[in-house]
Amino acid sequence: MALAAPALRRYLLLLAQEHLEFRLPEITSLLSLCGGQFSGEQEIRVNSPFWILDIPSEEMARGLMKRTVCAKSIFELWGHGKSAGELYASLKNYPTDKMLPYLQSDSTYKVHIHTFNKTLTQAQKIKKIDALEFLPFKGKVNLKNPEHVFWILEDYGMNPNDVPEEPIHLYFGRWVHGQRELIESYSVKKRHFIGNTSMDACLSFIMANHGRVKPNDIVYDPFVGTGGLLISSAHFGAYVCGTDIDYNTIHGLGKASRKNQKWRGPDENIRANLRQYGLEKYYLDALVADFSRPIWRKGMLFDAIITDPPYGIREAPRRMRSQKEAVKSVEGSTENHFFISSSYHLSDIFFDLLKFGAEYLVMGGRLVYWLPIYRPEYTEEIIPRHPCLKLISNCEQLLSSHTSRRLITMEKVKEFKDQDGNSYLLDGQYMPYRGHNSFREKYFSGVTKRIAKEEKDNQK
Repeated sequence: MALAAPALRRYLLLLAQEHLEFRLPEITSLLSLCGGQFSGEQEIRVNSPFWILDIPSEEMARGLMKRTVCAKSIFELWGHGKSAGELYASLKNYPTDKMLPYLQSDSTYKVHIHTFNKTLTQAQKIKKIDALEFLPFKGKVNLKNPEHVFWILEDYGMNPNDVPEEPIHLYFGRWVHGQRELIESYSVKKRHFIGNTSMDACLSFIMANHGRVKPNDIVYDPFVGTGGLLISSAHFGAYVCGTDIDYNTIHGLGKASRKNQKWRGPDENIRANLRQYGLEKYYLDALVADFSRPIWRKGMLFDAIITDPPYGIREAPRRMRSQKEAVKSVEGSTENHFFISSSYHLSDIFFDLLKFGAEYLVMGGRLVYWLPIYRPEYTEEIIPRHPCLKLISNCEQLLSSHTSRRLITMEKVKEFKDQDGNSYLLDGQYMPYRGHNSFREKYFSGVTKRIAKEEKDNQK
């Protein structure tokens, strides 16, 4: 006889007002890991800071908060409504037996008020708190170090130029967990080993969450650089590895990227970064390798592939080819097989990446990567596709007025067959994407035009 699924409990999520496009895919991915879901009765307002979730247990709610970087706090939701009257009616209907453990006479508590898009006076706050006197609080108020904290949260809409007199939605709940220290503790500014393209810590954790990285996963970054993306995955308990074509970066040699430092030190490397955060036990290795050339045995090896390929702004995309491939040998001459550096077109990078993900990801594994976009020419048709991979999310981060990069998350839904290897070559959408091979030229063309415009304006 099958066991009944645990009853879902209702929670309220308070979201940060940054990286708005990344919030829904991150929370959706994390809910799928913990068995939660969005409340069926609410309409998801993507830009709103308040989302109602149904999660099996408080332990799982805390687990979600320990991972997310897009949310500030989570609350056990006791009541909500579109007016004060609706809120109070909702609270009176909340089961008393669920309230009482937190309202005992030997406990301490305080009530906090949070308003979005409006500031209240202290007198207004006290009035709203006093209106909750019908709740069966028996403990003592302790404003400095209470055992339990309860929040009144009021939503005054998204338009700062048209703030209503009364909130459009009100919530009341018990504070369960909150954290924003994760981003600060992993700040790139404090990191031992960095490069020109080291990923911002917040975005690095967002990528790991989009990839649904979990303990004991194996996560691979084929353009590993200084290993910033490995750190976030290792923090969540995954074993991490990577490759890069740059020998000096893998081995921590050459010129330093940090200001006022000329050369890298003897212990500036990816392993040292993992060691800095107590994560060295999750580090498998990093290899010097050309991603365009196969080095892995056939099979489904990775639970997630999370990467930021080079797209020619700070680091040139390169691959290796033999001199024999570069030029035809003169008849009768000795063939040379040493390798030389050559350009690696963006279209080739991304289709190689999709083919690799389709072949080496486990079923249900995810590929998460950044795709540079020239915004005037962007359409969804230019997002690379593969028959074995399903597009999960597509989020934009602006780089300039005319360029951006999109965080693409794909999931393996079909077992790879040999005939799937080059299937994209028959797809009509391959040709329009080749236009992004000139992304670097378009990016710097825009920069040049902006500088020229600024100089012209300054001369007026």
